[in-house]
Amino acid sequence: MGRLGVDLYPEQVGVGLADVTSFGKFLGGTAANVAVAAARHGRRSALISRTGEDPFGEYLHRALRGFGVDDRYVTGVPGLPTPITFCEIFPPDDFPLYFYRYPRAPDLQIEPGELDLDAVRDARILWVTVTGLCAEPSRSATLAALAARHAHDPDAITVLDLDFRPMFWDSPDEATRWVRAALPQVTVTVGNLAECAVAVGTTDPRDAATALRDTGVRLAVVKRGPDGVLAADDSGQVEVAPVPVEVVNGLGAGDAFGGALCHGLLAGWDTAATMRFANTAGAIVASRLSCSEAMPTTTEVEELMSDVD
Repeated sequence: MGRLGVDLYPEQVGVGLADVTSFGKFLGGTAANVAVAAARHGRRSALISRTGEDPFGEYLHRALRGFGVDDRYVTGVPGLPTPITFCEIFPPDDFPLYFYRYPRAPDLQIEPGELDLDAVRDARILWVTVTGLCAEPSRSATLAALAARHAHDPDAITVLDLDFRPMFWDSPDEATRWVRAALPQVTVTVGNLAECAVAVGTTDPRDAATALRDTGVRLAVVKRGPDGVLAADDSGQVEVAPVPVEVVNGLGAGDAFGGALCHGLLAGWDTAATMRFANTAGAIVASRLSCSEAMPTTTEVEELMSDVD
């Protein structure tokens, strides 16, 4: 549930937008990419979001269906344009993003009354993002979905992607307030060090994982970039080393990680195996240009894992 838009990625690497001459068009948005990534592993996924009633919105519906993602809960918002995101590509670690979500992104117009709460309650995993908490009515809709699911089954797998984008918020303190309102109703959190700092006030990975667990979260995943990933659950903390690849575009790697995480959780793997699989999936996307179209299949992930071994 959450962000959906069109990514326009430059076809020239190492060039600023002022000098780019051509772009590729892709489905984008954290929640949408995670749904696509999970579908690539054979999972049935659906997205709750909104688009403009325009050609880009039509494209996103087609793209979701093409990737095997159910789009029945993606609705149009009259009068608002479908969001567009540009990026610049300066490997290995500089990928500036430029969001065009004006005057208001349709995915922040999700209304609580339009939610299919039966579907929300019955899904084996619900994935929501912190971006969905940054404005109304999306904030109320996101919290309503979490509340309905938690009341139905407090042990259901409910993931909060800590996806903090400062340009969507008035201040980090406001984001912290709403993240902490959501945390008691989720069982899994995923975020990088900066996002963990917004959620629990520390960038130390072990302390962040412990603090997230102290809110009631069952599994806290802390992504550490070139240092790999740390995860904490009832059995303790595990660390997984990064997978070495030649980075082309780091954007989307976290979403590939998310879809692979969903796959591992649904498969019932232990945390170490799930983290290793998810880390490898993220590395594959980092070695490719796009996000959604770059999401790997299970076979591709297993082959790279075998090669690394």
